[in-house]
Amino acid sequence: MKKVAVLSIAIAFCLVQAKAQKVIIPEIGGEAPSFTAQSTEGKVNFPSDYGDQWKILFSHPKDFTPVCSSEILELAYEQQTFHNLDASLVVVSTDVIEQHKNWKAALEEISYGERDPVKIDFPLVADNELEIATLYGMVHSESSISKNIRGVYFIDPDNTIKAIQFYPNEVGRSVEEIKRTLVALQATYANNNMVTPVNWQPGDDVIVPVLSQEDRKTIGTPGSEYYQLAWFMVFKKTN
Repeated sequence: MKKVAVLSIAIAFCLVQAKAQKVIIPEIGGEAPSFTAQSTEGKVNFPSDYGDQWKILFSHPKDFTPVCSSEILELAYEQQTFHNLDASLVVVSTDVIEQHKNWKAALEEISYGERDPVKIDFPLVADNELEIATLYGMVHSESSISKNIRGVYFIDPDNTIKAIQFYPNEVGRSVEEIKRTLVALQATYANNNMVTPVNWQPGDDVIVPVLSQEDRKTIGTPGSEYYQLAWFMVFKKTN
């Protein structure tokens, strides 16, 4: 029995090593890798099940970890906001589906941040074979997958990856920053001649990287929607 146990550990270690050595992170601007997996909401075909919505793929290394649990709860409290932004949340974790169901049930009994318990209406996807983690380039450590798989992927209506964020185990993710990033991406998706400056918040002025000669002539004139801080920094008023 001891030999079998040692052999199993060795095989698992080699599997993690192999996956880590072959890690390929999808490119921003590339197509989101597709997968089919079981979830707490049934079978998920990602991203096709979500049509032309925005998709946010939110990954975790294991169930019942305290930092990840706080993140899932905060996402649940904000799930209506994401719905109003036409964005679907999909959570991936490496435990089996029954463990996901138990985790979800336990989370739905917690009052977090002095708020009432909340129902989790987005799927928790099982990735116990690390297939999704591998597709999305999440396994970065050869020694332990528990140090990995804390990514956020923003995917547009065309199923193109627009942004990727990775976080260490020690730092809880900011749902406010995820919302801010989503809104900024949606704004630039709708207008490809617009980018957002540092610390941009919805409603703030935006940067115009290319301005026609006619519009440039209006800079500084009464009623112009454009102004510049330097010849290379032209802004457009949003209010």
